[in-house]
Amino acid sequence: NKKAFVELLFWKSPAAVREMTEGYGSLREEEGAGRSRVPPWTPQEEQELRELYWKYKEVEGEDIIAAILAHLPAPGRTRRQVVKQLVRL
Repeated sequence: NKKAFVELLFWKSPAAVREMTEGYGSLREEEGAGRSRVPPWTPQEEQELRELYWKYKEVEGEDIIAAILAHLPAPGRTRRQVVKQLVRL
């Protein structure tokens, strides 16, 4: 790469350096193979999430997200996924 010297002028993360040395696009290829994508929320799951949120939002002294995760019918959802979906909704 004749223009690699320009890239050396800027601070790089370890991931960016690895991509520079192994070839551009190599990082994205490995992400697809190594990481499984998060399954999208179905309309039924979104509705259930809304109902559980409205049910547990008024309970004082209890973690709302923990209560939702305990009663969510779809197994395999993480706390982060639930919070992100609630914010999106």
